[in-house]
Amino acid sequence: MENPQSYVKSNIAGFVNLLEVAKIADPQPAIVWASSSSVYGLNTENPFSESHRTDRPASLYAATKKAGEEIAHTYNHIYGLSITGLRFFTVYGPWGRPDMAYFFFTKDILQGKPINIYQTHDNKEVARDFTFIDDVVKGCLGALDTAEKSTGKGGKKRGPAQLRIYNLGNTSPVSVGKLVSILESLLNVKAKKHVIKMPRNGDVPYTHANVSLAYRDFGYKPTTDLSTGLRKFVKWYVSYYGIQSRVKGSNTSA
Repeated sequence: MENPQSYVKSNIAGFVNLLEVAKIADPQPAIVWASSSSVYGLNTENPFSESHRTDRPASLYAATKKAGEEIAHTYNHIYGLSITGLRFFTVYGPWGRPDMAYFFFTKDILQGKPINIYQTHDNKEVARDFTFIDDVVKGCLGALDTAEKSTGKGGKKRGPAQLRIYNLGNTSPVSVGKLVSILESLLNVKAKKHVIKMPRNGDVPYTHANVSLAYRDFGYKPTTDLSTGLRKFVKWYVSYYGIQSRVKGSNTSA
């Protein structure tokens, strides 16, 4: 909402730039790219399946990711590029993005700062299908290993090319409140929680992945529950930032 152009430049213009390079390459590469679970937007069917509607985005970010899927279709159709899109569901883990909730919750809890926990406007908990990075990497490798060759040459299509889209999630949504309680236990610190209503625009209250298609086509099967994944993340976090040893399982001192 604050910087819409950044999403347009990265997710649309940046993606087109890469496809433009790929279409004239010889040989053309097969492409695996990151879409997002956000494309499901206002979809209310659960769990989210690749066959569900994705034409009602709840944020500009989601709209740009959906645009990427349509652009991928175009380049596949016109230039014969083999393209696989992966809809990631709330990926987390060591070396993750500092702007993700689990990451800045950890930082703020350790610094004694209050954290905002969103609720829906009908007082239900917000939940996400948190997916550990190791499981996502396995899915990416599976998609790469089963990608067929592109069919174009010199920027011209020579025949039909593979076009796929898959969910990569954990298949078990967990509430944000539960996420915080796991972090409190791992960090051995009580969080200062501030429960507030979720903004009416810009995000969705719930995500849940159906990954049966990815399982069928390349054996994708997530194995890391949130408690296990967060334990690995916290171990990395306290080591990387040199946090004091009150954290469970940490031998690091400030």
